[in-house]
Formats: sequence, structure tokens, C-alpha cells
Amino acid sequence: MKSIGSRIKEDFFICDSEILAEKLIGKYLCVHINGKTSKFMISETEAYGINDSACHCYKGRTKRNAPMFCKGGTVYIYLCYGLHEIANIAAGKENEGQGVMIRGLDNTFGPGKITKLAGIDRSFNYEYLPTSLTIWLEENLTKSTCKIEKFKRIGIGYAVQQDQDKLWRFRIKN
Repeated sequence: MKSIGSRIKEDFFICDSEILAEKLIGKYLCVHINGKTSKFMISETEAYGINDSACHCYKGRTKRNAPMFCKGGTVYIYLCYGLHEIANIAAGKENEGQGVMIRGLDNTFGPGKITKLAGIDRSFNYEYLPTSLTIWLEENLTKSTCKIEKFKRIGIGYAVQQDQDKLWRFRIKN
């Protein structure tokens, strides 16, 4: 497939998750499987920050969430409800424990749906987007400035109210 834009470099990911979540909107997620590269525009994200009771890292590092403690740009894939692979990207500096969930690609929404669409599974866990040969991000040089809507995150009723009320879900406005 013809390249759409330039590959996103590592310094792009070294910021707080809520900043990264908004910056990811409109970028292309590129996945190379079985000799074929597919590209999808990121259309919805959710941020999970440091000291955020909705974040998998809130109670510390575990074997499952360890990729979120890696340098920003590291992929974190986990199995949700024993059914769905969920794709996340670590944000910030190493050991901070924050990241962004990818919730929408092109016109497909839902974190489980988009991983099926893109062919992403737990084998992508720990891939580093700036250098990976199987998954990376590219700039979208053809898009004009897109308008972004902000919402409350979904499915975090277990978090403290202050964290539930954060407008950390970002979506391209149609």
C-alpha cells in the first residue's frame, strides 16, 4: 500500500495521556500481517492517566499492565471479559503507568470491534510503535484539521466520581 504520511517518531508519545489521546485522532494506525499492510484512521480514543482510578495502573504494576509502564509508544493489549482484545498505547515517560485506549478506527467504533477489524491480538503486546515492523502510526497528510468532540469515558463505574466525570474520551466530530 502506498504510504500516506510519515511515520510518527518517539517524542510524539512523551506527553500525558489526555494530550496524547487527542493528538492521536486523525492519525493512521498501520498493521502489517502476512505480507499485507492495512491502514486505519484513528477516530476515537480514551485517556487513562497517572493517579486515575479508572486506569489499569492505578494500583501499581502487574504482569498484565506492565506495558503501560514502558516508554510512551509501547503497545498494551489485554483481554477483556475473556472475549475481546483491547488495544492501548502507553503515554509519557517510562514507569509513569498511563496510556490511551483506541476505541475507533475509520467508521468502526468499539475497542473489541476495532482489534478484530485490524487483526490486532495479544501478540502485539510490547511492540514499540516508533520502530515496530508490524504496527506503527503515520501522519495523515491528507486530512484537514478535524473537529474533535470530548465526552466522559465509557464503562468506568468503578472509578471515583471525579475520574468518571473527566472528559477524556475524544472522537472525530461528524
